[in-house]
Amino acid sequence: MPQLNIAKMVSGFALFLAAGPAQLALAAAPSAQAQQEIAHLQDYLKNSGCEFQRNGSWHSSVQARDHLQKKYDYLVKKDWLQSAEDFIARAATESSISHKAYEVRCAGKAVEPASSWLQAELKRYRAQLR
Repeated sequence: MPQLNIAKMVSGFALFLAAGPAQLALAAAPSAQAQQEIAHLQDYLKNSGCEFQRNGSWHSSVQARDHLQKKYDYLVKKDWLQSAEDFIARAATESSISHKAYEVRCAGKAVEPASSWLQAELKRYRAQLR
């Protein structure tokens, strides 16, 4: 009898492994609304003309958008991103290597944390859609 239970467990585990990747693939993508909001934030950054500081160096808005896109892609693959807030917190707040905060510098304005800058735009964007 014990061997039969072990066989059932092994069989069940094999089914779990077979179904696992399909389930993970479905869960990995943020909702359509979150994807739209994240795309807006990325385009907003790219088109802002502002500079983006990471690890002590300033980068163009286009370079910053490209960098955050790479982080976005990585986070989606890991299933660590479900919302625009997740994107800001996990991709656009700080360097995952040095843990130094990202900053944004726009012409005529004070330097501010990238997370605050993006959160303000997300709030404005959502209000505009209502």
